[in-house]
Amino acid sequence: MVTDRVIATVVLLAVTASFPCFFYGAWYIIETEPVTWNVLTHHLKFVVTGLVLTTVPLVTWMAPRLLDQFGSFAMVHAFLGLQAYAMLAFGLTGILRIFSAKRRHDLYNDYDEDVLLDEIGSDRMSHWRSRVRIGVFGYVIFWVLAYGAGVARYVLRYDILELVPGL
Repeated sequence: MVTDRVIATVVLLAVTASFPCFFYGAWYIIETEPVTWNVLTHHLKFVVTGLVLTTVPLVTWMAPRLLDQFGSFAMVHAFLGLQAYAMLAFGLTGILRIFSAKRRHDLYNDYDEDVLLDEIGSDRMSHWRSRVRIGVFGYVIFWVLAYGAGVARYVLRYDILELVPGL
């Protein structure tokens, strides 16, 4: 049977691998103009991969074990992780409105740089754009904090420092 330490190491590696996916996806969408359908789908390939690398271990291994580890550090880790997903949900409300407006005006396939996003959306488009920014930055901040708490829990729980010679 596979030990907890091995599973925890695989989970740590999967969650760690999600960060470059998020980073590249964000860099790509920020640096690429105009945002066409191909640009959007390329961006989403990396962001969705990062979300899968983070969410699958959360749902299949971390969450079911949470109540068995009902310590304060585990609760801080869980709280920060849930806040990250809450911020992602908050940002998605804006993303869906912007996506809908751009799709309705076919700006993903037939980009027109003279059409401003504020013109094609409702009078609240700047509000939705703010939600995206707050949601994405909030997700990143809480993700990094949860990741740090998770790494610290991993090191403390599995006595990783005793495995390193000279420490």
